[in-house]
Amino acid sequence: MSSALSSLWNGHPSGPLYFAPMKQFDQAYFDKWYRHPTHKVGDAGDLRRQVNLAVSAAEYMLARPIRSVLDVGAGEGRWNPIVQRLRPSATYYGVDPSEYTVRRYGARRNIVHGTFDDLDALFPNQRFDLVVCCSVLNYLSRPDMARALRHLARHTGGVAFLEIFTSEDHVYGDTNEWHTEPPRVYRRMLSNAGFTPCGMHCYVTSALDNNIAALEQL
Repeated sequence: MSSALSSLWNGHPSGPLYFAPMKQFDQAYFDKWYRHPTHKVGDAGDLRRQVNLAVSAAEYMLARPIRSVLDVGAGEGRWNPIVQRLRPSATYYGVDPSEYTVRRYGARRNIVHGTFDDLDALFPNQRFDLVVCCSVLNYLSRPDMARALRHLARHTGGVAFLEIFTSEDHVYGDTNEWHTEPPRVYRRMLSNAGFTPCGMHCYVTSALDNNIAALEQL
C-alpha cells in the first residue's frame, strides 16, 4: 500500500472521484512520500503489519483463507507482493487513477486505471473477500466520500479495510486538500453505506452480519 499521510498511515494517495483533483500523482509524488528519508510515512514493517491485520481479519470473519483482494486507490500496489507472499493462491486487483502507477506497475501488480465510479463496470456483480482503501477517502468531500463508500460496500463480500481519520485524530504527511469530520459524521456515513465496524479500520457488510458478535461491533 502506499501512503502520504499517517496516524500510523500506510495507505494510498490517489486521484479523482475526484480525489484531490489538483494533485499530481506522478513519480515525484510517490518518491517523496514513500521513499524520501525526510518525508516518507511509515516503513516496510508498518506496511507488513497492516496487511497481516487486514488479511487475518477477513479470514477470521470468513472462516477460510482469502481468495480475492480489491485495492482501490492502490497507488504503486505495495499490498500486492505482501498478499502474494501470505496467500499465493489469492488474486489481487488494484485500481488507481494515476497514469504513472498503472504504466509502471500495472502489469506487474495487476493494477488498472480507474476510480470508485468505475468499480461496477470493472467488476460487475463481483464481491471480494478483502476490500482495501487506504490514504484515499479523506481526500474526498463529504458527498463524494458517501458515494465512494456505497461503491465499496457493493463489492465487499468479506471485510473492508478502510482508513478514515476524523477531526479528533492527529495525522502527519500530505494534508493538502485533506478533509476531516467529527467521528459521528463518519459513523453515520459508514452505516448509511451498509458497513458495520468491527475495529482497527475493519468493516463488514450485510454479507457477513451474522458472523459478527455483538461485542465485536463498535
